[in-house]
Amino acid sequence: MTATTLSTSGLSPSKIPPFDAEAVRRDFPFLTEGRDPAGAPPVFLDSAASAQKPRPVLDAMTAFYEGSYANIHRGLYDLAARADAAYDGAREKVRAFIGAERTEEVVFVRGTTEGINLVAQSFLAPRLAVDDEVIVSELEHHSNLVPWQQVCRRAGASLKVAPIGDDGALDLDALEGLIGSRTRLIAITHLSNAIGTVVPISKVTALARHHGVPVLVDGAQAVPHGPVNIQELGCDFYVFSGHKMFGPTGIGVLWGRYERLAAMEPYQSGGGMIQYVTFDKAEFEDPPSRFEAGTPNIAGAVGLGAAVDYLGSLDWRALAAHEKDLLTYAEERLREVPGLELIPAGSEQQAVLSFVMEGAHAHDVGTVLASRGVAVRAGHHCAQPLMRRLGVPATTRASFALYNCRQDVDALAEGLRTVRQLFAP
Repeated sequence: MTATTLSTSGLSPSKIPPFDAEAVRRDFPFLTEGRDPAGAPPVFLDSAASAQKPRPVLDAMTAFYEGSYANIHRGLYDLAARADAAYDGAREKVRAFIGAERTEEVVFVRGTTEGINLVAQSFLAPRLAVDDEVIVSELEHHSNLVPWQQVCRRAGASLKVAPIGDDGALDLDALEGLIGSRTRLIAITHLSNAIGTVVPISKVTALARHHGVPVLVDGAQAVPHGPVNIQELGCDFYVFSGHKMFGPTGIGVLWGRYERLAAMEPYQSGGGMIQYVTFDKAEFEDPPSRFEAGTPNIAGAVGLGAAVDYLGSLDWRALAAHEKDLLTYAEERLREVPGLELIPAGSEQQAVLSFVMEGAHAHDVGTVLASRGVAVRAGHHCAQPLMRRLGVPATTRASFALYNCRQDVDALAEGLRTVRQLFAP
């Protein structure tokens, strides 16, 4: 498996060890202790919105607050030293997790949205002029679209949109055709949150390098489902959120090539990021401190580090095979439901199934499923331009994670049959 395909293509099934989803499920208190209104175990198929948290993450954060909490990089006492070690240790775990060369390339942010805004304001805006261009794709959700719109609008630059085909896959030829002498950045998702399309990032970065264009990758949906090695991907920036990879909310990562980060000015300032200051001027710390103004989310970083440890303890090949099996099985079961249409997502679709039902709005579908203890997301998934491209006002989305099993899919399919009975035209 490679970081760019996030699939088990080319692997002999006999060489892939089995994945024990039931054992993994027992690590997640909500899935074993929580109950739906009818008293049944919950069926949680909304991990693309935010994933459940395993016991090791919860324990790590509790232990930190109970025994090691202090502000960081300020105190000279033992407790402060333990907090420093926990926070800095989490950064090192993230570095190793994504294959970065230096811990200084890992910036803790609140999440994917803040990471993208940081790059938009600190990297792109100072370099953007009238008639310059930024390329995104039709797959983007609002977080990887609106920040670029705003900096383009202020600079008099324009946004170019690489299309997808009717199969839901990115049109790489069309993307290459958009790259020109005025292109200043390509910002693109790794895995579509709305329909599950996997973008071949290595091919995108190869095209970009040929033209000397930097690339930012929105990896929020990709990181929980397979190994991501930013050296292999060849991008300049990679952003993701902790809460979608089984860590806490309010913490995320911006990875950037050090030479890029070192050339960027901070877009917010305060304590903790200053090297020298007078009433007239300030000199900033080197990355990553210059981008982490104020007291950071210390416990969140500790929780994120625990999530990295948890994911690192799993066999990625087995997990990928398990999730591929779930997706294939779900496609089979949902195609049996009358009036249901699956949204295509290319040949490398992963972890997400999006669909519409004849005669029923997505919100009605989600409401009926919720009454049966099945949690999905219904709506435009913060991707309104993509919905318009697909010609639908909204979809229902089932998203899978490492703790889901075939019984969850069965519950979804049976719930959708109930929807059909209620709303059949």
